[in-house]
Order: sequence, then C-alpha cells, then structure tokens
Amino acid sequence: MDRRSQQSAMVRLGNALLDISALPGRYGSILILVLVLVVMVSVVGAQMGLSDLFVWDRRVPLFGNHLNMTSIVELQWHLFSLLIMLSGAYALRNDRHIRVDVLSARFTSRTRLWVDLFGDIFLLIPFFALLAWYSLAFTQMAYGFGEQSNAGGLVDRYLVKAVLPLGSVLLVVAGVGRVLRNIGLLLTNKGGDAPSSSEGSIS
Repeated sequence: MDRRSQQSAMVRLGNALLDISALPGRYGSILILVLVLVVMVSVVGAQMGLSDLFVWDRRVPLFGNHLNMTSIVELQWHLFSLLIMLSGAYALRNDRHIRVDVLSARFTSRTRLWVDLFGDIFLLIPFFALLAWYSLAFTQMAYGFGEQSNAGGLVDRYLVKAVLPLGSVLLVVAGVGRVLRNIGLLLTNKGGDAPSSSEGSIS
C-alpha cells in the first residue's frame, strides 16, 4: 500500500468512526417527541391535581412498581440527559457544534482543519476520556447504593448516570475519528476538501 493509499485509508477510517459514534444521536432524536409528550402529561397532570397515575405488581427498571407525577417530572430531566449526551457526537460528526464564528469564518478550510486537530487532541479527547473514567465510578457507586429518588419518583438512578460515561466514550470515538480524518486530509493536501456538515453526513 503506497503512502497516498494509506492516507486515504486514514480518512475512511476516521469517517467510519465518526459515523459509528453519531448513530445513537441520529436515532435518539425520537426522544424529542417522547420528551414533548412527557412535558404535556406533566402540565396536564399538575393542572388536574393528579398524584398516582398507575400502580403494578412487578418491578420495572427505572419506574419501580408505580408511576406518579413525581416520576413524570423526573423523567423529563432523564430524557434531557439522554438527548444531550447522545447527540454530542452526532453534532460533532455533522459539524453542528459551536464555533467562534467571527474567527472561524476568516479561516481557510486548511486552517480550520489544523484548529480542529489541535482542539481534538489537546482538549476534546483528554477531557471526555477523563470524564468517562470518573463518571463510570460515579455510576457504579449509584448502582452499589441502590440510589433512587428521594421524593418517591423514579428508581435505579444509576441508569441515567450511566449516560454520562456512554456519551463521553462516544465523543472520544468521534474525536479520534475526526483526528484521523483531518490528518489524512492534511497529508494528502486536500485541506480545501474538508467535508462540510452535509458531505458524507449520516443525517
């Protein structure tokens, strides 16, 4: 395999990692509709003065053996946590993340590749690798203690806390993928051909 083929393979591998990391965010977007429905139930239930909605015999993960208005309210931030942590890699893959536009707009495509490369290597990957490591222990502690709502709402608090290491790993994978892709583009002198948010996108 010659050098140019190796560099092209690096770009393909980087794009593959980006695509894989973005999949949960793509399919997780359905959670927006679920969140809207949960908010609607919460508002209507509060106006009607409801408390317990359903009770059942067998224990269900996250919900326990009942569903009340406290559970509905807590479910809102559980879903919001899922949306935020699963969509980070998706936003990165499709170049929808926040930039300092007043500076970025003046950069050439090749300069933006260099900025992304250094940002991913020295900021994004180290930060989310550490976050994944420490949040895993955080999740294990919640599981060991059987942490649950103090207000009689949702149980199995470790399930929502597990989203933090999961989302962090997805962002690390996305960061590694983008580093490989950008290095490949820079080495093949295709810095001006860096994919935009619509090129090679899985959206």
